[in-house]
Amino acid sequence: MKYLVTGGAGFIGMHLAKRLAEVGHQVVIVDNLNDYYDIELKKARLRELGIDTIVSGSESLKYDNLKFSYFSIEDKQLLNELFDQYDFEIVVNLAAQAGVRYSITNPDVYIRSNVVGFLNVLEAVRNHNVKHLVYASSSSVYGLNGKTPYSPHDAVSHPVSLYAASKISNEVMAHAYSHLYGIPTTGLRFFTVYGPWGRPDMSPYLFADAISADKPLKLFNNGHMRRDFTYIDDIIRGILLLLDVPPVPMADWDSNRADPATSSAPYRIYNIGNEHPVDLIDYVKAFEQAFSKSAKVEMYPMQPGDVLSTSADMTDMRRDFGFEPSIDITEGVRRYVSWFKTYYGR
Repeated sequence: MKYLVTGGAGFIGMHLAKRLAEVGHQVVIVDNLNDYYDIELKKARLRELGIDTIVSGSESLKYDNLKFSYFSIEDKQLLNELFDQYDFEIVVNLAAQAGVRYSITNPDVYIRSNVVGFLNVLEAVRNHNVKHLVYASSSSVYGLNGKTPYSPHDAVSHPVSLYAASKISNEVMAHAYSHLYGIPTTGLRFFTVYGPWGRPDMSPYLFADAISADKPLKLFNNGHMRRDFTYIDDIIRGILLLLDVPPVPMADWDSNRADPATSSAPYRIYNIGNEHPVDLIDYVKAFEQAFSKSAKVEMYPMQPGDVLSTSADMTDMRRDFGFEPSIDITEGVRRYVSWFKTYYGR
């Protein structure tokens, strides 16, 4: 199969591209290496894929079936030229401006990347013979929804950050294209993904950095928060299960009830989470155990855009693909800390 993975120098994108290449698929990754966080980490991820030269057309030195293109999906012309050059069968759009808190101070970039960029991907898919478009959504879309665990069949009309709003827009834009043009699209709501090569603005790095350097570790809402932390290997396994299973229209879809996770179009929304939310205090304990030292904890109030708890209802992934998460928080943090010590020399 021929795959395009956008955001291929990102955390999830690198892991997915590596797995696809390892099993023999033809893979092209796209990334613009923006400076939202450390570009050197993104370059190191590319080196993990065998990409040593940061120019479009670079071929992997590790995988003869993997190539890199250096541009942004906001560039419609270059994106279309790439689609013209390769006969992609499956497209996985992971390119996006990430970060809840960053969206409060830098809203414009979220519209350019997450909305305009995604529109460019939809248009390119529409004009080429793509069998399945899979794209990243987020657990952030649940916003003020107080019903847990979060179900993809619940309404998501009350986001609490522009980042979340941009991900909701991706879902409704994808539905419009599925309905109008019959494009099979699957949106994946990821729940707090962590693991080796993770972003330095996320809690695993922040916690590991603080504990290893004997710096204060900040806990917001005085630590009274829960997250459905999901290890990267489980995320990748879940994605792989559905890539070559494009959705089909539901013949019995009831427009009077309008289930938002399904449709009379070839469209689906799934959660991918661990299904076992963890209190932040217990999360800190897992890091203390992995480092064999205590954390210096400082308590802070709730931050704008944050939610108290996330919890994934995985009924649909279990029913449709037999997916079961397998890495608990203790093992996942142990693996992350082992990588952290090696990569950062701590």
